Amino acid sequence: MGMSAGYYLAKRGLKTLLLDAFDPPHTEGSHHGEPRLIRHAYSGGPAYISLALRAHRLWDELEGESGEQLLEARGVLNMADPEQYSYRTRAKEAAGFGIPVEMLDAVEVRKRWPGINLPDHYEAMYEPTAGYLYSEKCVAAYRRLALAAGAELLPYTPVERIAVEAGGSASVHTRSGVFHADRVIVSAGAWFWALEPFVKLPIRAVRKAVGWFEAKEELFAEQRFPGFTFGGPGGGYYGFPSIGGAGVKIGRHDGGNEWRPGEPLEPFGSYSSDEGDLRSTLEAYMPQAAGKLLRGAVCKYELTPDESFIIDRHPEHPGVLLAGGFSGHGFKFASAVGEILADLAEKGKTGHDISLFALARFDKETVA
Repeated sequence: MGMSAGYYLAKRGLKTLLLDAFDPPHTEGSHHGEPRLIRHAYSGGPAYISLALRAHRLWDELEGESGEQLLEARGVLNMADPEQYSYRTRAKEAAGFGIPVEMLDAVEVRKRWPGINLPDHYEAMYEPTAGYLYSEKCVAAYRRLALAAGAELLPYTPVERIAVEAGGSASVHTRSGVFHADRVIVSAGAWFWALEPFVKLPIRAVRKAVGWFEAKEELFAEQRFPGFTFGGPGGGYYGFPSIGGAGVKIGRHDGGNEWRPGEPLEPFGSYSSDEGDLRSTLEAYMPQAAGKLLRGAVCKYELTPDESFIIDRHPEHPGVLLAGGFSGHGFKFASAVGEILADLAEKGKTGHDISLFALARFDKETVA
């Protein structure tokens, strides 16, 4: 989110400094281990749907400016046990935005994608214009273009403290020096806790495991299989086709182990559930993609209590903008979130509806 905002600010001619504790793209945030799904028929109502559509348009623009393919519109198939979740409302809302969706029964799913063993009573919603983003390439493209537009980047420069003077000017303290600005955007992911007590957000960090499994390429290769999500008694999962023969990637959206930034992140395989949950889901629904584990990795979610985002001003310092709690489903929106943050920093307002992401929805004692 920060790299996207930096790109839009620099592109508009504003003097922009980017500070990162590491060297983006890197493995210490939530953007590595690409790809990431991008969907438009989104849960959460019209605000999320319109944001997803704007984000897709901005990704297309970034592709054009960078000259790289960043988005694959190969479709996303969402499948669920209707006793636990129904796509009917989401499909109806999507139709109001002109988003093409198809409601499919299990028979039709198995016919179109023979690698899926969907129970008879399950339902599915297919989005043919959705797909996935190459997340690390997206961050790298924003970085390159932001620097070309005049932004300055200081990697390996963790922020130790932020202070705001009486007149509203902010000072950002790092081991490399103190920097002053009229506007500051803080998009620290799981690391917001390091800035307490200046800001205290209701965000908890969770360790998540993802795996790539050997699959029958004639069934699961990227040319013939879409991105996917599952929702059933065993939890919620998401995944991707075998891209370039790398194997089917799958991760679990719910669950996970809490983690405090700065502490060691236990590697993949530290828990039997790391591979076990992923494999059991593939064996149940996509058995011909449940082959040898080709690769395992861990990543991080930064969860808010309602798993919706925080995009707002600091409750006491309006010149400080906060963007966090993207809760494992935020990357697809990074382009639009960067635009929103640039709007707020430059103009003090944005044309996007961000009321859903306001801090006021939480108990004030947790954020002030």
